Amino acid sequence: MSGAATSAKHSALINYPKQAAFGRVLPKNKIYEHSGANTRLKDLFVEQVEQIVWQYKLAPETINLPPKPGVPEVQVFRIALKTLELSVDVLKCIDGAVHFPILFELEHEGKIKVIAAHKRPSEADASKWVVSDYFSTAWKPANSERSDLPMVLDLAGLYETLLQRLIPLAPRAQESFAALVKRLEGVTTKQREIDKVRAKLAKEKQFNRKVEINAILRQLNNELEELSH
Repeated sequence: MSGAATSAKHSALINYPKQAAFGRVLPKNKIYEHSGANTRLKDLFVEQVEQIVWQYKLAPETINLPPKPGVPEVQVFRIALKTLELSVDVLKCIDGAVHFPILFELEHEGKIKVIAAHKRPSEADASKWVVSDYFSTAWKPANSERSDLPMVLDLAGLYETLLQRLIPLAPRAQESFAALVKRLEGVTTKQREIDKVRAKLAKEKQFNRKVEINAILRQLNNELEELSH
């Protein structure tokens, strides 16, 4: 991330307005019921999650910004964790149960991080939501300085601006937010491919095969560079 993205001025930690405070504890079993969670998922909630609080409701009536298609409101959930790790499946389960875009603030032992996915209504079925990969900040002290709510024209603009602060790529000229998210997912996929090929290279004994694998690795690294800039 660039220095600007991590400074207090453009921090992903936001000083949300008092009038947007909601402060409702969400029982874990309600989330299970809404999403049809299996036993493994329920166990993850029990092992990893202490409490889920619906902390803020960013809506036309609370922050005086008009809604847009796909972004009628934005919710902020605070999750107190029992462990430093939280399975992405837990976040997917919550996102599946709540039909609004959500930003999550995770807390554990005096540390905090912000994590979210880009969530939008499906083009094929408007009653279903499409959720991207999750992107997040690093852990930082829970009392870190927070920045003010960004100046935007509507709730969609607010949502995209807040998500942008979690994304380690700068948008290209004329690149839409959806295209930026897709490119970031491409970077993640390419990085996984590179890791697999590196592991393969480390195990390979034959010189000729090593040369071939190195050529593949170079190509993948070039593709990663292309996607990243």
